[in-house]
Amino acid sequence: MGDPGSATTISVVGFDSAWTDNPKAPGAICVIRIDSQRAWLHVAPRLASFSEAEAIIRAETLEGGKCLVALDQPTIVPNLSGSRPVDKVAGALISWVGGGVQPANRSKLGMFDDAAPIWRFKQAIGAIEDPEAARAASSGLFLIEVFPALALVVMESAYCKRYGAPKYNPANRKMFKLEHLHSVAETIRTFGSLRALEQLELWCSDVSTNLMPRKADQDKVDAMICGLIGLHWLVAPRDQSVMIGDLDNGYMIAPAVNGIHERLVTAARKRNVPIR
Repeated sequence: MGDPGSATTISVVGFDSAWTDNPKAPGAICVIRIDSQRAWLHVAPRLASFSEAEAIIRAETLEGGKCLVALDQPTIVPNLSGSRPVDKVAGALISWVGGGVQPANRSKLGMFDDAAPIWRFKQAIGAIEDPEAARAASSGLFLIEVFPALALVVMESAYCKRYGAPKYNPANRKMFKLEHLHSVAETIRTFGSLRALEQLELWCSDVSTNLMPRKADQDKVDAMICGLIGLHWLVAPRDQSVMIGDLDNGYMIAPAVNGIHERLVTAARKRNVPIR
């Protein structure tokens, strides 16, 4: 087994920020570590505010040779209104499966205005936002934007059909289905097993036996998905992931284990959005 404190350890932080910094509704975070011999769930998903996430990330940078933060929140938002080109491309697939993409623009107070916590967070951690560089680097702190709903459609083929998106948010009582949350936990377990991620099986079992989940439980699930997207981006062959958009107008990183879905390709071409 590798030494978790060795210089070759890589940390992947999955962070579902919840977009606003509301103490009563924090986001969730997890940490995956990788060395030359194994990958393991170092910090199981737990609730975390922006400041708490910052502290965890800072601690990880002291432990490993490289740290990647996979964040479920738009990180580049230059547009004053409407939605980003990448949001429209992702929406072409997400709306088809019955989900939605929340448009990101600078007019959304508390989320993307000049005083929004996301910008303070980015400045505080000082991460390099260059997904391709994150793959190639041997050290440093990097940040990528991810979207769990998009990743799930790729991770599980049963979700990739008309109105096939899982309804696993307990806060939406009209739509929520307990069996969908348990299905997502199984999808996470299966996808994580591709990397032989230790400690994941037990965590997924806990999710699957939770009969009265709350919104916070879904946030933890999304944090775990963020972590898996980041792990996949770093260690899987490049053609098994996709980057939609660019560093000027916004982007998303997602798995593409079976290739890039034709709906994404068509939407990207229609809007002249880079996809690779």
